[in-house]
Amino acid sequence: MVELQYYLSNLPDGLIYGLLAMGIYISLRILDIPDLTTEGSFGFGMVVSVLTALHGHPILALFLGMAAGAAAGIITGLLQTKLSVHPVLAGIITMSGLYSINLVCYSLTDKGATTNLSYEKNTVFEKVKELFGIRGQFETSVVKAVVSLIIVSLVLMIVIWFFRTRVGLCVRATGDNPDMVSASSINVDRTKIIGLLIANALIGLSGALASQSLGYSDINTSNGTLIYGLAAVIIGEAIFGKRGPAIGVLSAVVGSILYKLIVAFVIRENIFGEKSANLMKFTCALIVAITLAIPAIKRMIAERKQRKAAN
Repeated sequence: MVELQYYLSNLPDGLIYGLLAMGIYISLRILDIPDLTTEGSFGFGMVVSVLTALHGHPILALFLGMAAGAAAGIITGLLQTKLSVHPVLAGIITMSGLYSINLVCYSLTDKGATTNLSYEKNTVFEKVKELFGIRGQFETSVVKAVVSLIIVSLVLMIVIWFFRTRVGLCVRATGDNPDMVSASSINVDRTKIIGLLIANALIGLSGALASQSLGYSDINTSNGTLIYGLAAVIIGEAIFGKRGPAIGVLSAVVGSILYKLIVAFVIRENIFGEKSANLMKFTCALIVAITLAIPAIKRMIAERKQRKAAN
């Protein structure tokens, strides 16, 4: 029972960070843009969610967190398209600027200059618990898992629907062949901005939900989110393969859940000894390396079989 509760407590985080992985998948795989805005837009979504929820509006906080991420994506897109800044540099510029903006946002409360805020009772999860009169740690984990699953499922359906619309198809075509899209009288700059807007909106929503799940927000919480998202995308592709956007965004969420459960297993079973909890980034790097090696290993096995058949 204790072990089930432990892994169940990690499931909501896997779902919530699945939104982050979806955003990275859209920018990296669909738009073919290495967007480094992630940590900035994730942190911006967190702090905006905190400030809104502290005023008693946790549901509105999610939408405003999403809007904050979308604004970050628009800035990155404008830097790339209108000022011809390299995509990597554009992401770094936005991320660096947002770090300072986030610090300013944290100081807007009565606490003055601070780098973290707590708001345990003003979250979506707490409101659901109060609505159904739920108490207890295990029940709290179940509520978080169910609410996160509902939100992620809705977002998944909306994203899949969007990429089947005319605008969504234009965004997909821009990532595949921007020259062809431009020759078809489609505004490539606009489709890139739309794609980055959606990607970072999902990342901002992930940050808003993550802060409500934790019950607090810290300026350093967003550190490492880019690596997490990339790991989730890679793990998902190793399982589902590289397919269309519908399977792609779904695989990103599944990859996020698996990654979170793997890390939880490593920590619980002390795979690396007593310092397992301190080696989370090493665990992430190891998981990514193993996942990236899987296609090469499969190819080597197939080549060996072909050689044996030929002999």
